[in-house]
Amino acid sequence: MKTDATPSPAPRPVRGTRPATPPRSTSPQTPLGRIPVQDVRPCVDNGTRPAKSVVGEAFPITATVFREGHDAVNATAVLVAADGTRHAHRMDCVNPGMSHWESEVSADAPGVWTYHVEGWSDPYATWRHDATIKVHADIDTELMLEEGARVLERALAEVDRPTEGRALLEKAVTGLRATADAPFVRLGAGTDGAVAGELTERPLRDHVTSSPDLPLLVERELALSGAWYEFFPRSEGAHIDEATQRWVSGTFATAAERLDAVAAMGFDVIYLTPIHPIGTTARKGPNNTLNAGPLDPGSPYAIGSPDGGHDAIHPDLGTFDDFDAFVARAGELGLEVALDIALQCSPDHPWVTEHPEFFTTRADGTIAYAENPPKKYQDIYPVNFDNAPAAAYAEVRRVIQVWLDHGIRIFRVDNPHTKPVEFWQWLIQDVAREHPETIWLSEAFTQPAMMHTLAKVGFQQSYTYYAWRNTPAELTEYVTELAGDAAAYMRPSFWPTTHDILTPYMQFGGPAAWKVRAALAATLVPTYGIYAGYELMEHVARPGAEEQIDNEKYAYTDRRWADYEAGGPKEGQSLAGWLTMLNTIRREHPALQRLRNISFHHVDDANLLAFSKRRVLPDGGEDVVLVVANLDPHSTRESTVRLDMPALGLDHHDRFSAHDLVTGETWDWGQENYVRVGVGTEPVHIVHVGRY
Repeated sequence: MKTDATPSPAPRPVRGTRPATPPRSTSPQTPLGRIPVQDVRPCVDNGTRPAKSVVGEAFPITATVFREGHDAVNATAVLVAADGTRHAHRMDCVNPGMSHWESEVSADAPGVWTYHVEGWSDPYATWRHDATIKVHADIDTELMLEEGARVLERALAEVDRPTEGRALLEKAVTGLRATADAPFVRLGAGTDGAVAGELTERPLRDHVTSSPDLPLLVERELALSGAWYEFFPRSEGAHIDEATQRWVSGTFATAAERLDAVAAMGFDVIYLTPIHPIGTTARKGPNNTLNAGPLDPGSPYAIGSPDGGHDAIHPDLGTFDDFDAFVARAGELGLEVALDIALQCSPDHPWVTEHPEFFTTRADGTIAYAENPPKKYQDIYPVNFDNAPAAAYAEVRRVIQVWLDHGIRIFRVDNPHTKPVEFWQWLIQDVAREHPETIWLSEAFTQPAMMHTLAKVGFQQSYTYYAWRNTPAELTEYVTELAGDAAAYMRPSFWPTTHDILTPYMQFGGPAAWKVRAALAATLVPTYGIYAGYELMEHVARPGAEEQIDNEKYAYTDRRWADYEAGGPKEGQSLAGWLTMLNTIRREHPALQRLRNISFHHVDDANLLAFSKRRVLPDGGEDVVLVVANLDPHSTRESTVRLDMPALGLDHHDRFSAHDLVTGETWDWGQENYVRVGVGTEPVHIVHVGRY
């Protein structure tokens, strides 16, 4: 007996119909779509941050695409430009068992793009597969041939194609219905390679299902590939006055005289340490001591004095007109100027009195100075962005605009990991609204999570741990990581030394170490940097520190460049020629201008590193460079390098012309090759792989 408390039975669904509403779920779900398209990559932070590339840079888009049953499925990667133009790229199923699809794509203009993957049912491929089996087995022969004709008629009616393509398919339809011909002949008309090729190029697609759009930021070439040279402007032209025996600072005018040599070495960017007024309160003396004399110049990172702050120029260097002339001269030589942005202040900075809220006040009423225990920087006040964020953000943005107005489009940012990430995201995006060509280099030697996140929120380039990766095993592991998934958003910059870094490897490795570390920095990744004085192998460290003695941060340095030029007393003792050679090789070999194209090879001696880079060129040719380096700077080593020939674009038993771009020698090489590199010869082979 039915009562009010007895639930009514659920109505039976009518066969062949679907429920009016989907089954109730415990949590909302995104509709899957008719053809499942999953795990699209690259995907940075679940699609909330853009992947990055530069114009013409090839990068892979991958996805998992499949469907039910046995019908053929296919996939297309689609790039969409800012103006809405679609660029479709056929994907290949590289692992059918895992439904893994891949396509190598590139964008042809800078701007904010999107990309997605479309999965679709392929009626022609389905028919071709089934018809080939059935006609050969004489099963439903006439039916299969007629169905093929109808598929091709749909392909003619539904897809735009050129005249020759239409003629090709029309002929195939006629052939499929030519009942006077043998079934195999008719089948061949519809499955001919030319017909299949036309339908691969312009396919008939059913049940097209798109993944969500993902963002892609396409930037100019220098955001990925370039050679940087760093100097302190005050040291270029600095000298001791013979009459007073006191140091005279270099100026923008004297620094500009050094630009010809930098350009001649083949560098793309001249990076200037801070050029602003320097405070006198707690000024540091030589080697970061606390006993600065009245003539010690102080650290250019202790920014600010009565002469101004981050928007001013140190009076010793000159005026804004002098700075503009320096930038113009650099441009004439093909150099871009990068300016160091260090968001910190000396106690004498105008912000200390005008914006005391920008700093942290301690319990005793003093302003907290910078510390990186055990290091103390009493001459520097860090900016606290949390006390008055709106005002601090606006003031920094105003300062950046000053330098944008004077032609600067590259900023090297000092210690960005000590400022809020959201601040950098806001600043970089705000600048990009009017100057999307601006490049930001992050100098953050810190935890990987912070380094990667700074890259994700906008920094085009990042300093790395390269200086401390000194064995083949360490470099292989590290570069494999950088060239993998991280390459979608983080572009590494390799520096063998900086004004703050002089590792034991460089202190004690001798000339071989200085040569090989520059060569590896220049070839492992597309952007690298050299700090002035590298040419002279300045290898003496301050006791107890991994930095140069008489650190240039706290003193003038007169390197007497003329002594190393032709006819000078130290001619031949400079690595300027070595750096020139490396930059020439980089410019002449496009394979070295990319990051994701690296492959590592086995060498029997664990002290030797071998890797190659291969790049397909726009004209259809290719450039392949193979590097073999000895990372033991104290000995010459002989070994056998065993090459992954397919990584070079060769078959296992091929021979090739190995032209060493370092020595000029050429060898006949194959899969296994004897090498000898080290102190008794050059420490590295940079080989152009040529086909016979």
